[in-house]
Amino acid sequence: MSFDTVIHDGTIVTASGSFEGDIGISDSRIAALAERIEGGTRRIDAGGRLVMPGGIEAHAHIAQESSAGIMTADDYRSGSISAAFGGNTSFVPFAAQHRGQSIEDVLATYDARSKSSVIDYSYHLIVSDPSDEVLTRGLPAAFARGITSLKVFMTYDLMNIGDAGMLSILDVARENGALTMVHAENNDMVKWMNARLADRGMTAPKYHAISRPELAEEEAINRAISLARLADAPLFIVHVSTEGGAALVQKARLGGAKLFAETCPQYLALTRDDLDRPGMEGAKYICSPPVRDHETQEALWRHIRAGTFDSVSSDHAPYRFDDTGKLVHGTEPPYPKIANGMPGISARLPWLFSEGVIKGRITPEQFAALSSTNAARIFGMSRKGRLAPGMDADIAIWNPETRRKMTLEDQHDNMDYTPFEGMDLTGAPEIVMTRGEVVVEHGKLRATEGQGRFVARDRVDLSGVPGIPVKETALMHAEAGR
Repeated sequence: MSFDTVIHDGTIVTASGSFEGDIGISDSRIAALAERIEGGTRRIDAGGRLVMPGGIEAHAHIAQESSAGIMTADDYRSGSISAAFGGNTSFVPFAAQHRGQSIEDVLATYDARSKSSVIDYSYHLIVSDPSDEVLTRGLPAAFARGITSLKVFMTYDLMNIGDAGMLSILDVARENGALTMVHAENNDMVKWMNARLADRGMTAPKYHAISRPELAEEEAINRAISLARLADAPLFIVHVSTEGGAALVQKARLGGAKLFAETCPQYLALTRDDLDRPGMEGAKYICSPPVRDHETQEALWRHIRAGTFDSVSSDHAPYRFDDTGKLVHGTEPPYPKIANGMPGISARLPWLFSEGVIKGRITPEQFAALSSTNAARIFGMSRKGRLAPGMDADIAIWNPETRRKMTLEDQHDNMDYTPFEGMDLTGAPEIVMTRGEVVVEHGKLRATEGQGRFVARDRVDLSGVPGIPVKETALMHAEAGR
């Protein structure tokens, strides 16, 4: 057999195990894995390196307007380049519907924006207006096209669809084999806290950290799980930030819920003390849910090891520290007027590898699962996330010994800061390949604008997650089927 590329003498790391060997690539796919493969038009020496599935970033806001009309700093070109330098070979940003928009118009907008991507991509829809037209025509058409996931919000007045709207979404998603993602925070709890903090003049950035209590996340996660169980629908809880929230996910999964969840590096690396930096510097660390404390960080690591979380995603939400982003409402706005979110798409995997694998918190195999394999399985990317014959040759070759400090320059995004600035890292991706084409090589961009392709995704994979229907829902379906 002839090969376009052979990666040789590396340690091949998969979610199920590691072994010394070679990989042969032909026509953009992995053609062979063996102890030794000869030939290859190009041979890449991976001696002393870890050869892993390329990262799949399944939670990023790229070329997206917020509900307040603020555009993220990264478009699909800069966002995909930044992702690639961080070891990612594909990503699934959001395509956001704002109220009054049709799903068809939303997807047409993002199809135009995504053409500049250098890595493969798909979309999660964001639905804020579940009208009859959206539920009966827009969403089924999107699902049929291979956009088989969507996100809803339980907070923010302009995004919150309420329990009834969420049930309608869950039901349509279940019927079409799609997965509903949810930002779970109790909107009224947050508004209650905001009002009382404002009454006391407590509006500096540091107060954002207490304006969204842990209890607000925990109540909403519990409610979201209950709604999904009633609808007998799968659910993905995004950016879990609390020990109580993680425990609720763990308990529900043990109880048979069709449930998936993630956390993010910021909840493992940063604390509410970062919001209490001088002047408006704390604004750089405002995200929702907010970062918590050191005790919570240790609890989240325990849940990562225990398998509570399927992935560790960046929630890359890049708003510059200027009047286009964080400070769009002035140089010293109250915290509710500060754009919500932090960048992190390039930092996610180097940070997780350094703090997780190098420090012994997780194994390289767990890293492969958390960074790529689980996302590919859950979100229907059937030809990605694994190193096996027939799969897309989406590969990241990591040097586990590289040492550096995190800098803004390393991120290759369109931001003017990184919240991970100055953190010591060990391990870095040296070569990143999407479908066998080198995208990044030893710190140099090798990709061309627009070489990324749209990935039509399969139905959500519920193998091993059969669920236990609520009795009344099961009876309803049984009666309807007679």
